[in-house]
Amino acid sequence: MVEIANSAVARRASASDFVDQSMHYAASPSGEALGSLTAVPASAWRALTERAIEPNGYYLPDWALAVDATARGRTGVSALCAFSEASSAQDRAPRLIGLLPVISMWRACKIPLPALVSASAYGTLCTPLLDRDMADDAVAGLMRQAREAGAHALILRDVPLDGPAMKAFREALRRDGVHPLVLHSQARACLGATRDAEELLRDALGTKKLKELRRQRHRLAEHGAVRMDVARTREEVVDALETFLTLEASGWKGKRGTALLQDHGDANFVRRGAAALAETGQCEIATLRTGDTPVAAAIVLRHQHRAFYFKLGIDERFSKFSPGVQLTLDLTRHLCADPAIATADSTASADHPMINPIWRGRFAIGDVLIPLRRNDPVVSLIHAALTLRRLVRVLARRVLAASRPANAKMRTITD
Repeated sequence: MVEIANSAVARRASASDFVDQSMHYAASPSGEALGSLTAVPASAWRALTERAIEPNGYYLPDWALAVDATARGRTGVSALCAFSEASSAQDRAPRLIGLLPVISMWRACKIPLPALVSASAYGTLCTPLLDRDMADDAVAGLMRQAREAGAHALILRDVPLDGPAMKAFREALRRDGVHPLVLHSQARACLGATRDAEELLRDALGTKKLKELRRQRHRLAEHGAVRMDVARTREEVVDALETFLTLEASGWKGKRGTALLQDHGDANFVRRGAAALAETGQCEIATLRTGDTPVAAAIVLRHQHRAFYFKLGIDERFSKFSPGVQLTLDLTRHLCADPAIATADSTASADHPMINPIWRGRFAIGDVLIPLRRNDPVVSLIHAALTLRRLVRVLARRVLAASRPANAKMRTITD
């Protein structure tokens, strides 16, 4: 590693110089400078989401800008933008064909090296928005702007490894004689919503488990008729969101201090983002009730043909009836019955104990290092630093797990 670092210093400007550079230049359609996310023209951004080669509900402008405005630790994001040439004499403005919100590697990882990292808009998905008709040009434009900003690498976090966006990056890199480096990968649960819901749930859970869940639902119904309501309009979503926030804060997330309602900035972002997306039919909130009492609520984002299961909150007083699972079963039926939805991304961790047994589809998602130059020793240094950081974090988690009480149990599907 020392030899790599010395070589990098000899051939390139030092990495510490990069940290000192401002990453907030004035926005420029030519890609000559790196601007703030708020400087991206909203109408052009929305048009790009309609043409995107791969959906990402967390990079919809109303959501991403709400996060950037107030969410704790996630404000002040920059943007890599790729533009096409004007398509006609009447159309004088170039068209936005690529967008990737980014932050510096120092901010993302506390590593002072010259790389840009895809910014998380609160959901665990950072798929770049690429114009389906100009994906190759979009990738080239994003990488060119990153180079001009002083970066030696792009780090794409939480991207579908076999999705169209990543395939476009691989093709662009192949032509340049460069290969992406997968830093980490895992299998994530998803729902194929084109199947019959009852058949899908029977195949996933089996008749015995479904019978047990029906028994729990009958017990829950002793407190009042059980039903799921779906809020879709702005007014409905605004009201349902307050129910969700209260439920989430009442449970283990509230005890841990991570509920959205417990931080003013986080609460403001989700209120703004959910309400704005509801106006375009891209956010809905499902609430499970027993009588007039809400026992579980979930926020779902929608982009193109895909749904994104953002967060779930439950009333833990009813935990023995599995309210989160009951809501997810009803939500599965709801999505499968919607012809506009083909798939749903759980946006959950690989080992999520609730969603994994229900949504049995899987896709590979991970973090990818994109070199921006051939044979660049700085990229090797970046790769080594990230590998070491991950190793340290894995060891720290193991130590923490070993220090927990022996009777501590992971939540299961019936919680």
